[in-house]
Order: sequence, then structure tokens, then C-alpha cells
Amino acid sequence: MSEAISISTSTAHPNVAARPPAARTKRLLEGPVLSTLVRLAAPNVLNLMALAGMITFDGLFVGRLGADALAGVSLAFPWVMLIMQSTNGGMGGGVSSAVARALGAGRRDRADALVHHAFVLAVALAALFSTSMLLGAPFVFRWMGGQGEMLNAALSYSTVAFSGAVSLCMLNLMGNAVRGTGNMTLPAAVIVGSVLAHVVISPALIFGWGPLPTLGPAGAGWGLVTSFGIGSLVLLSYLRSARSPVRLAFRGVTLRWELFADILKVGIPGLINTAITNLSVVVLTGIAGRLGREAAIGYGMGARLEYILIPLAGGFGMAIVAMVGTNWGAGQYRRARQVAWAGGVTVATVCAAIGLVVAVFPSAWMGLFSTDDQIVAVGASYLQIVGPIYGFYGLGMALFFATQGFGHVVLSVAANALRLLASAGGALIALYWLDLGVTGFFVTVAFGFCAYAALTAYAVVNVKLPGEDVETEPAASRHAEAASTPSRTTPLCFAGR
Repeated sequence: MSEAISISTSTAHPNVAARPPAARTKRLLEGPVLSTLVRLAAPNVLNLMALAGMITFDGLFVGRLGADALAGVSLAFPWVMLIMQSTNGGMGGGVSSAVARALGAGRRDRADALVHHAFVLAVALAALFSTSMLLGAPFVFRWMGGQGEMLNAALSYSTVAFSGAVSLCMLNLMGNAVRGTGNMTLPAAVIVGSVLAHVVISPALIFGWGPLPTLGPAGAGWGLVTSFGIGSLVLLSYLRSARSPVRLAFRGVTLRWELFADILKVGIPGLINTAITNLSVVVLTGIAGRLGREAAIGYGMGARLEYILIPLAGGFGMAIVAMVGTNWGAGQYRRARQVAWAGGVTVATVCAAIGLVVAVFPSAWMGLFSTDDQIVAVGASYLQIVGPIYGFYGLGMALFFATQGFGHVVLSVAANALRLLASAGGALIALYWLDLGVTGFFVTVAFGFCAYAALTAYAVVNVKLPGEDVETEPAASRHAEAASTPSRTTPLCFAGR
């Protein structure tokens, strides 16, 4: 028997009085800003470190098969990471933001429906990734230089990994649905558990331990999709249970474009932002290559530190999205902005501290990758010029996540694109017009980070308020007023959960 449930089109749901906010939602709305952010971010940083460990262990295991196997998997792995990043910080941010805003507004039924729409998106994205990458992999890998045994290893690994893209997409989107409720611990625990399972399963499948067959590079692919698939089932089970503040229903939910749009308006720009961030390193490495082999390697190894800053900012960013989104949905606009700036300053401070350390001791970092004096000198120069500016890069990344929470992300994505244009364009001018050499190139990269911080700050300041007249009202009075004020409703049917 279907039961009709009405969803309000006003800011708060008329049944809020009968449905008080969950404890986690209340903490996001009322807890101390900085300590709540740090507490939420800690599990996220842990799971991102676990993913970094997975990358390292994969290389160690496959490397024992020989140089061709390692090189082949290295061709495919960036594309696997593209799926991971696109569905976690990209589209996943859209899911987390939409769920958080719905719960902050007291619209539990809308949040439930959004989780179902996120499930459908995970399946659709997986089908898109699997189809396009399975068909295009042979051509792309050949274009990247793959041939012979290297190409065979790349295809062996990627065929399994791309075929199982649904496990990666589902884990990330359902994990972000849970994060939108303020629960960062469960998704982090599931991801860490999945990574640990991958570390155990993969070598057994790669080398054929006991009764298991020797699968070679394909074993690494099977280890990935199997462990992440199990993690996805854990999250789906939780979202179907009474313990979850939002519930995933498979029957009786009508798909609505308006709910997809609420996710996609943040998710699609997030996908574009992920692509821009990765493209910027590719483009700048290409420009550095025009200065010679040593300059290209020196810049590449110096810039590799930025791949540590990105997940660090992402760990805080997931917490910023949930906390900003919940307060924004509840109409606590001033507090939402306070969270945005507190998160921005915190991430900026941590990134600045890392940058200053490597600027003072650049050889300690560069010595991890090369003993060539010229390469180390170029990398050290990069870190001494750009390292002190990493605080601005951290500020820009954190404020991007804040705009995801607001649900207004286009300007911050444009800021990242302008950063790329400013850095690349300035580098070309410095090299070919002003003849400033490698130092001029590095200065333009630093300028790009400063511009990024300024532009994302502008994006946060200029986010439009849906109702400035309620900004100073206490949350309790708004909810009480909503409970007593009739509002227009749109029916949405749910069958049994």
C-alpha cells in the first residue's frame, strides 16, 4: 500500500515540529564552528591518506611483475583515478550539498528522495564511464605510448577496472549521501576498510596464492572492484536501515528532474573543476618541458607536493560542504558564511605551514625523487618561490568546497579556470616575451595561486542569499513559524521502505 507524502516547496517543511533535527544535524547547526569542522574533517583526511596508500601498494605489487606490467598499469591508473575523483569531490559534492541543504531546511522527505536520485546517478555514471572507457582504452593507451606487453598489461588491468566502475561510483556517491547528514566517520571507515581489503586481496589475485589463479595485472583490477563493491553494499545497507537519518527507497519514488538538477548544478561544475585541476599540472609540465628535461622533471617533482595538498584540502572540504549546506538550508546564512571562512583560514594555515617548511628545506623533499644536482636545484627553486604561496592555494580550494555547500559553484569553477589561464599565459609571456627563464615561469605559477584565492573569495562574498530578511532570526523561531504556517506542497509517493 502506497502512502502519499507531501514535500513542501517553502524553506522549511510543515512537519518539522514533529521531526526534530537529528543529533548530527543539530550539531552542524549549533556546535562550535571550528571544533566541529575539525572533528568532521579528521575521518575524511584519514580515508584520503588510505587512498594514497592504496596507490603506493598497487605500484609495489604490480612492479614485481616487471617493468612492462608496471608501465601498463600506470597508463590506465590515471583514468581509474579520474572516475574516483569525478564521483567523490565532483558529483559527490553535489550529492552531499543537496542532502545537507534539505536536512538543514527540515525537509527529510526531500533528502530521502535525493538519496534515491543519487543512486540512479551512480548507476548512470558507471554505465557512461564503463562504456566510453572500454571502447576507447585501446586507442587512448596506444596514443599514450602503450605497445606490446605494456599495452597488454594496460588492457588487462583496465578491462576489469572499467567494467566494475559501478562499485567505484556507488561507493563515492552513497558515501557522500551519508556525509551530507554530518556522518563523516562511517564513509571514512568503509573506505579505509575497502583499501585494506584491496591490499590483502590484490596480491593474492595478482600472484595466485593458494587455490587462487595467477591473474597478473588483472588481479589488481579485481582487487579494486571487489573490495570497493563490498564497501558499496555496506553503505547501501546502512542507508536502507533505521539507523540512517536519510533512507534509501527502491520502490514508489518518482524520478524528478528538479531533484537531479539540485545535485547536478553543483556536481557538473565540480566535475569540470576536477578536470581543470588535473589539466593545470599537465599544461604547466608541458611548458616546463620547453625549458629542458631537467626543468620539466624538477617542476614535476616539486609540483607533486600539490597532490598532497589537494586531498588534505578535500578532507576538510567534505566537512565544509556538509556544514555550510546544512546551515544554508536552515536559513542560518551568517553562520554558513562563518563556517566557510573558518574552513578557508584553517586549510590555508595548514597548507602555508607545509609550504614554508619545504621552502626552507627544499632538498629534503626533492631528495626523495632524484639525486641529480640540476634537477634538485630546479625543484628547490620552485618550492622556494611557490611554497610560501601554498596558503593561498589552500584558501582557494577550501572556499571552492564552501560554494558547493551554498549550491552556487559556477564562479569558483571559473576562478580555477582563470588560475590555469593566468599561470599558463603568464608563463608563456615570461618565457618568450620577457625572457625571464625558469624563475619567471615559477613566479607566474605563484601568481596563479594568489589569483585563485582572490577570485574564490569574491565568489563566496557574492553568493546570493535566498532570504536575507531571515538571516538574523533564531533558527528555532523560524522552524516554529514554519510548523504553524501552511505551505504549498507537491505530492511525492513513497511505497514501503
